[in-house]
Amino acid sequence: MTTILFASPTDWPAYAGPLPAALASAGIGARIVQPGEVAPEAVDYIVYAPSSSLQDFTPYTGAKAVLNLWAGVERITGNTTLTQPLCRMVDPGLTEGMVEWVTGHTLRHHLNLDRHIVNPSHVWDQTCTPLARERPVAMLGMGELGRACTRALTALNFPVTGWSRTPKDIPGIPVLHDEDGLEQVLRQAEIVVTLLPKTPETENLLDARRLGWLPRGAVILNPGRGPLIDDEALLAALDAGQVGHATLDVFRIEPLPAAHPFWSHPKVTVTPHIAADTRPSSASNVIAENIRRGEAGEPFLHQVDRARGY
Repeated sequence: MTTILFASPTDWPAYAGPLPAALASAGIGARIVQPGEVAPEAVDYIVYAPSSSLQDFTPYTGAKAVLNLWAGVERITGNTTLTQPLCRMVDPGLTEGMVEWVTGHTLRHHLNLDRHIVNPSHVWDQTCTPLARERPVAMLGMGELGRACTRALTALNFPVTGWSRTPKDIPGIPVLHDEDGLEQVLRQAEIVVTLLPKTPETENLLDARRLGWLPRGAVILNPGRGPLIDDEALLAALDAGQVGHATLDVFRIEPLPAAHPFWSHPKVTVTPHIAADTRPSSASNVIAENIRRGEAGEPFLHQVDRARGY
């Protein structure tokens, strides 16, 4: 019988129903335990949240895989005690939530809704915004989330150009890569969406130099990772009018400290890391499928490439 260690006790109530149901539906006879209930060497699969207390994987000699509950894996990839295969979470529910957040805030800035929602002077401004087909969007990161958001925005007629760290061929979507490609994408983008993972190569990707490539007044949406943007460079670009607005969902320190200038800056919208979340009902199916694969000797879904860090 497969034994599963759920390594985040605070999350357990949300999974207590969906996870056993998903395992049963997949035909997996499994005993679900929490930390301390069995000897570590008896654990076959570790269902893992990087915020949990489990940081030393050495005792888990029988574990066949670590199944991450988060899309991000930067907190765990550098853990030298982790020798088992690591799989990140690609959850349909998380993807749907990200698409809704990105689409909603893209439309908010495209339609300039704030001028009507917050209008204390009762200004009668009948200025019409361009059509979506006239508003170029840059999607930085063309993984599962970037592709899903691109499909949603292109369905609304936004011209989306993607940028990826490695070459990608996506039918119907132009995708550039390398530094020259990044410059080309940013120079034409009126709205920039960042959905890249945090790696040494992506940290401070949007620095002062690259922010300077944007058309003046461009909008940035960051639901990806806080360190993708140089905070000081962004604040300077906002103050200078080079960036018109930044809507940020992720930050270097979370919760965002009360004294951080993002909170009070008139051109910054802070959302508290709510763009997308793992949904236990759909995530449990992903976990069950990976355990089924592990038991059948099939390749795991979404296994992390340690060399790339994602």
